[in-house]
Amino acid sequence: MNAVPALLGYAAGVGLLAPQLLLRSAWPHRAPVLALTVWLGLTVSFTLAAALAAHHLAAPTRHLHIGLIGVLRTCGLATSHPTTADRLAIVLPLAVVFLVLGRFALEVLRGRRARSRHRTILDMVGRRSTRLCATVLDHDLPAAYCLPGHRPRVVVSVGAVRLLSPDQLEAVLEHERAHITGRHHLALAATQAFARAFPRLPLARHAREQAGVLLEMIADDRALRRQSREVLATAMYEMAAAKAAPAGAFAVGGPSTLLRLRRVLDPPRRPHPAIRGSMAAAAAVVPVIPLLFGCLPTVG
Repeated sequence: MNAVPALLGYAAGVGLLAPQLLLRSAWPHRAPVLALTVWLGLTVSFTLAAALAAHHLAAPTRHLHIGLIGVLRTCGLATSHPTTADRLAIVLPLAVVFLVLGRFALEVLRGRRARSRHRTILDMVGRRSTRLCATVLDHDLPAAYCLPGHRPRVVVSVGAVRLLSPDQLEAVLEHERAHITGRHHLALAATQAFARAFPRLPLARHAREQAGVLLEMIADDRALRRQSREVLATAMYEMAAAKAAPAGAFAVGGPSTLLRLRRVLDPPRRPHPAIRGSMAAAAAVVPVIPLLFGCLPTVG
């Protein structure tokens, strides 16, 4: 049995059908951490399926373990001389994997450079507030955002400090701290890298869009541990028209504010434990499925 049709069919299902099922489901916004894990699991699964399909296309009559022997031969660890098929069976899947990993590294570096440049500006024009544990900008327009990663920074403007009540301000700052402690920039960079590697794939487009929304919801839930829903909702409303965050930063406002406001004011029920359990199992199993297809024995 040739594994290529199974791998390509599975990749098509993950890349085309799975995003539609997730988008039509109600549970992702009720469990944003789990939903984000599922989206990331699907991107990993698609990448592995595409890589293994490339391997089997290059060596259609060989089982996966024979391809691994080809790796040893290519590295000079086996005595036989590798054939062109051996080399292609290794180079093609590695190219698929390194395409995604390379894009991820570029996204991380690009974000780090942008944050580093902005951090340099903040050191010149901002002042550190020990009371707020944030950098305060002398600007009348309300703004609040964070620079995650190396030397993280929470930034708030004087306009926001004047506009918000102490509880509202604390809710906004806690929201930004959640992005930093959760290393949300890495999850966002992963979905952005996948979207750049497969720009026309529905999974890539929707994973990038949904990751941004889900990360904001996760930060909202963190802020709700410290403040009430009414306080957070009014703070979000006041900051909805705030200036957009700089490149590489997260802001409490943004295009998803209305959706998040509704979620905060009318909290959805937590998904049924059966749904949470099945989705958690799916997130764990989905990345492994391509390996099962790829290891199927090939029958001439």
